[in-house]
Amino acid sequence: MAEEQTELEERIIIKDQLTKEIDLVNRDPKRINEDVVKVDFEDVIAEPVGTYSFDGVWKTSYTTFTVSKYWCYRLLSAILGIPLAVVWGFLFALISFCHIWAVVPCIKSYLIEIQCVSRIYSLCIHTFCDPLFEALSKICSNVRVALRKEI
Repeated sequence: MAEEQTELEERIIIKDQLTKEIDLVNRDPKRINEDVVKVDFEDVIAEPVGTYSFDGVWKTSYTTFTVSKYWCYRLLSAILGIPLAVVWGFLFALISFCHIWAVVPCIKSYLIEIQCVSRIYSLCIHTFCDPLFEALSKICSNVRVALRKEI
C-alpha cells in the first residue's frame, strides 16, 4: 500500500512539472537576467549640468526610447520567441541525451576499469616500494645532524 502511494505521488509530481502554471507576473523568479538587461533611458543618455537640450526634446526622447525599446522587444519576441524556444529546447534535450546516454556511462565504465588497474598499481607499490622505503628509513634513522655556530 505504501509503495502504491509513493508511486502515485511520483506520478503526480511528474505531471505537475509538465503542466504547472507559469507565473505571468514574475517572469524571472531565479533572477537570471537581474544585471544583464536592465537598461533604462537614464543608463544610456544623460546630459551634464550646463548642457541641456530643450525640455520638450528631452521628454520626447525619453518617451521615444522607452516605447521603441518596449515594442521592439515585444515584436522580436513575437517573431523569434517560439522558434528560439524550439532551438533551445532541442539543444538542451540534446545535451541531456548526450549526458545521460554517453557521458555518464563512459565515466562509470572508466571508473570500473580504473578500479582494476588501481588495485594492481597499489599491489605493485606495496610489494616493491614499501620494502625499499622502509630500508631507506632505517638507514637514515641513525643520521644525526648537529648545528654549531663557529666564531
